[in-house]
Amino acid sequence: MASSVPCYVISVVLCFIVFFHGYAHGTVPAMYVFGDSLADVGNNDYLPLSVLKANFLPNGVDYNGGQATGRFSNGKNSADLLAEKLGLPTSPPYLNISSDTNKTKAFLNGVSFASGGAGVLDSTNKGQCLTFPDQVDDFSTVQKTLVDALGSDAAMDHLSKSIFCFIIGSNDILDYTREIVFKPTPQDFVNSMLSSLKDQLQRLYTLGTRKVVFVGTGPIGCCPSQRTQNSTNCDAQANQLSVMYNKGASNLLHDMKSNYSDLSYSFLDASSALLQYLRYPAKYGFTEVKAACCGHGNLNANIPCLPNSSYCNNRKSHMFWDLFHPTEATDRLLTTTIFDGAAPLVYPINVKQLSNL
Repeated sequence: MASSVPCYVISVVLCFIVFFHGYAHGTVPAMYVFGDSLADVGNNDYLPLSVLKANFLPNGVDYNGGQATGRFSNGKNSADLLAEKLGLPTSPPYLNISSDTNKTKAFLNGVSFASGGAGVLDSTNKGQCLTFPDQVDDFSTVQKTLVDALGSDAAMDHLSKSIFCFIIGSNDILDYTREIVFKPTPQDFVNSMLSSLKDQLQRLYTLGTRKVVFVGTGPIGCCPSQRTQNSTNCDAQANQLSVMYNKGASNLLHDMKSNYSDLSYSFLDASSALLQYLRYPAKYGFTEVKAACCGHGNLNANIPCLPNSSYCNNRKSHMFWDLFHPTEATDRLLTTTIFDGAAPLVYPINVKQLSNL
C-alpha cells in the first residue's frame, strides 16, 4: 500500500508552483496598489456604509462592454493600464478576496487596496473608505500570509521583485481647500501629509516593499469641480498645494533611496504632465479640457455623475470623465508617460526600467 503524502506538504508544494509560475510572465510577478478613487477597482463596493461608490452606470460605460465595476471612470483607470503595461492582470480588490479563496495564490498575483476617498492622512474621509493606514494594515496581513505559506526568504524575494504603486494625496488637498476656519498654513498642512506618508512608506519597506511607483497629484485646482467655484478658472491654491506635496513626496523617496540602497522608485510629476494636456489639448487628442463628460450643471460639475446623468458621446475627446476624475483616454496618456517616459516628467527612472531591475 502506497504511503500517503501529508496535506501540509502538498499545500507547500502547490504554493511554490504558484510562486515560480508568476515569474514566467516577466520580471515583475505582481503589483500591489495603494491609493484613492483614481486607482480603486472596486474596494468601496464592499464598504456597506460608504456613499463613495461608482458601482452604477454610466461609470464603466466603456469597460468590457459597459460594466459598472466601482471604477470612477468611463473605462479602465491607471491601475488597470499600468498592469497591462507590465503584462499583468489587474490586481483585484482586497475586500473581494473571500474567506474561501486560496488566499496565498490570490495574494501572490497582486492585490489592490486603493479606496475611493482615501487620503494620505488617516482622518481624510475616515469611515467612508479604507484609509491609507488601513490599506497598509491590510497589506501587513497579506505579507504575513505569504511568509507563513512560503517562508520568509521566498516571500520577501517575491515582494522585492513586485511593483508597489501609490496614487494618493488628492483628497487631502481637496479637503483643505474646503476648510474655512481653523486650518494650518499650506506648508504646515503639506508637512503633515508628508509625515504620514513617510510613516507608511517606512512600514511598507519593513514589510518588503522595494520597487515603488509613485504618481504625484495632478493640478487639482483645474478639475471641473474646482473650476465651477472659480469662474471656470483653475484654483491656484489647490494647484500650489499639489506642487508642494509632489516636491515633498519626491524628496522623501530620494531620501529613502539614500538610506536604503535596495529601494528603487519611479516618480511621475502628474501635475506637470496634466498641465501640458490643459495647455495644448489638440496635441494630445482633446477638444474639451474644462468640462466633465458626465454630470449636471456648469461644466457638468455642479452635481456628480449619477445614474440619470447624460454623458458625452466621444469620451476620448474629454480630459475629465466627471467632476474629479480623468477619462480612460487621459489615464492612458499618463500611464504611457510613467512607463516609457523620461525626466522631467518621470524620474529617476521610468517603470519599464524599474521593472527590469
